Amino acid sequence: MSADLPLSGRKCVVTGGARGIGAAVVRLALAQGADVVFGYHSSAAAAAELAERMRAAHPGQRCTALPGRVGDTADAGRFAEDALHELDGAVDILVNNAGVTHDISFARIRREQWDEVLETNLGSMFNVTRPLVMPLVRQRRGAIVNITSASGLHGAPGQTAYSASKSGVIGFTKALAKEIGGLGVTVNAVAPGFIATDMTAAIPEPQAERLRNLIPSREFGDADDVAALVCFLASDRARYITGQVIEMSGGLIL
Repeated sequence: MSADLPLSGRKCVVTGGARGIGAAVVRLALAQGADVVFGYHSSAAAAAELAERMRAAHPGQRCTALPGRVGDTADAGRFAEDALHELDGAVDILVNNAGVTHDISFARIRREQWDEVLETNLGSMFNVTRPLVMPLVRQRRGAIVNITSASGLHGAPGQTAYSASKSGVIGFTKALAKEIGGLGVTVNAVAPGFIATDMTAAIPEPQAERLRNLIPSREFGDADDVAALVCFLASDRARYITGQVIEMSGGLIL
């Protein structure tokens, strides 16, 4: 493993990899030497374009986009099985990134909206990690990185479902880290704050300006910033870090 290619030869699976933070992780993992399989649900065109562009940029590496609604157990199982097949039956890195939100007051949220957020953000932790954890454990080496949120640490008004799901990701991360830490697999979580993605682009500008004023740098973070931390946690450089939740919010909460 060279310093320039810390993920050289590694096989990486990323959920929700077609856009935003997931796409940034896909790009950087490939740039650092990994083979990557990433999932998508509703962004087929973006996924195909990203995979084609990455294969052209990294001709000696694999980059495959696979469909899968990871909130659904059966669909997620098929995705995991197909991902393993694409990677010759092995995986070194799993990045659980898929997520949705319904920003609405608790008094107005419908049960189906609550269920969609919990199933996608938290249920996918079980659905995808369960079939992939044993391949990681058997080789006694690997990393799982889960994307949670600053909302999961501190809560946010209008995000009861999202905050609850992301808090669950934190508990999942800490418990699984204790279970498999002695088997050579690290499990960590990254908790971004406001990152410039499609999700934050939907925030009305007056509200976005108020939010930026709460951040010392007065700006939202970039998906590439998050990807850099994810790929660090997936590398041997972070081999002695496990069970941690690293907030990346630009000092939003101090």
